[in-house]
Amino acid sequence: MGLISVELPWGANEVLEETPVSEVLFSGPVQSQEIIAAKVNSRLVGLDFKLEGPCRVEPVETDSVEGEEVARRTAALLFHSIARKLYPKLRLQVGQSLRGGYHYSISGNGVDLTDMAAALNQRFQQEAEAGRQIVRRDVSLEAAQALFAQTDPEKVRILRVWSNPRVPLVSCMDFVDIRYGPYALNSRCARRFRIEAFPPGLILVFEGQRGFSPSGAEGGSVLFRAYQETREWNDRIGVSTVSDLNDLCLKDQIKQVIKIAEGQHEKKIAQLADRISDPKQGIRVVCVAGPSSAGKTTFTKRLSIQLLVNGVNPQTLSLDDYYVDREKTPLDESGDLDFEALEAIDLPLFWEHLKLLVEGKPVRTPVYDFKTGLRRPESEWRQRRLDPHDVLVIEGIHGLNPALTQSVPDSLIFKIFINALTQLCIDSYNRIRTSDTRLLRRIVRDRLYRNYSAAETILRWPKVRAGEEKHIFPFQERCDAMFNSALTYEASVIKNFAQRYLLEIPPDSAAQARGHHLLRFLDLFVPVWPNDVPATSILREFIGGSGFSYK
Repeated sequence: MGLISVELPWGANEVLEETPVSEVLFSGPVQSQEIIAAKVNSRLVGLDFKLEGPCRVEPVETDSVEGEEVARRTAALLFHSIARKLYPKLRLQVGQSLRGGYHYSISGNGVDLTDMAAALNQRFQQEAEAGRQIVRRDVSLEAAQALFAQTDPEKVRILRVWSNPRVPLVSCMDFVDIRYGPYALNSRCARRFRIEAFPPGLILVFEGQRGFSPSGAEGGSVLFRAYQETREWNDRIGVSTVSDLNDLCLKDQIKQVIKIAEGQHEKKIAQLADRISDPKQGIRVVCVAGPSSAGKTTFTKRLSIQLLVNGVNPQTLSLDDYYVDREKTPLDESGDLDFEALEAIDLPLFWEHLKLLVEGKPVRTPVYDFKTGLRRPESEWRQRRLDPHDVLVIEGIHGLNPALTQSVPDSLIFKIFINALTQLCIDSYNRIRTSDTRLLRRIVRDRLYRNYSAAETILRWPKVRAGEEKHIFPFQERCDAMFNSALTYEASVIKNFAQRYLLEIPPDSAAQARGHHLLRFLDLFVPVWPNDVPATSILREFIGGSGFSYK
């Protein structure tokens, strides 16, 4: 073995080929016990990764975004290992991210959830404190199929479309899983996590992690109902895992899946329109809010059609037109213009106009010029008035914030929160992150229509997510209804676009880590051509071919 050059944050070094990255990092001047993984040439790897050529190595600490993901993946592996030992006849199914953790449904013989959670948590804490070793190995595809045929037939179905002759495995306490990403060297990073009962299942709570909600806090009820509804939808289609979807693709039954999934969306939108149109409710304002790439624009257009069917005329009002002049826009923590702050909106003017419109009085609403960063002259403002059978539809990230609509009574407002809550799981143990679904949508749309590369979109994403956590998600439980815009089949369609755009990321880009993760994720899906996706689908907002205009 020869020497290879390694670039580190504290300087260059030479090490022997096949040296584990942990030896390189822990022999340096930064002796942090919080290092849980590493980036090698911008790609996230475990600390046991062996260096085989010249590279750039960066430590990844537990409290970083990437480090948290490694810790969560490791904690989930420990949780499944313990559950298999204590309750071998029960089946756990991972689901939605909820209240700072992952929710699991349970099937099998009836057990007391409180007692089960207590038993699992006690053993979980013991094994985490003991620092159970996380073992990694690679085996042939045939060996992996033979192994899982005895313990987990669902994974055999996943391996049916596996393109690599080798399969990476990970194990803890005799529980073996396919390795979909880096893990910690041992389970000690899971000590801050715990297991709680959350009927009708359990939650693996990521205590001390970003976005954690205390167990005693109210919240999660609207989100959880939307989560349960979507899971029921998927059960009716017969698609709850990636292997279920792939099987239907290979059997050429995907057209039926698309029709049913789109039909479920249309039915839900029609039900929301019925609630808004009910004269007994007296609704005058509809607020639609949600995070980036949730599909708010297409949803609003489809909702407007259903309102018209009910004899209600929707008038849309864009919050963008109420931006203050650019020189008055507040700054964020980095000193950049913060267009997502509520203070970026001319609230006094908006409050005045909203009140007058609800009262049925005529109003001239502003028009904002994004090129100049200034409001256009009043002579170009739009004349508006709400007639008795009209409703005002407001789309924007602040739609659920009570400060936005404080000039009119809450009883006149119907608030809708829209998000892409992916309920399709890789398998019973490994979930698909909701943010990954939205990021893939945005990568494709930005590349097709906004002249942004995949790398640029990925590098902007942390700031987008920070804005969502600050301005959107704290208010999601204030909605009157939640709409899940995720489509069971969409990853199979979006793969045709996203794979190409992700491969365009330069090798030395800081976006490589996330891009590599997304490419590995897309590898799990059998591709589906977009031909059968309806022109009214929310997915069309991102891949093109929509029957709606977005100008």
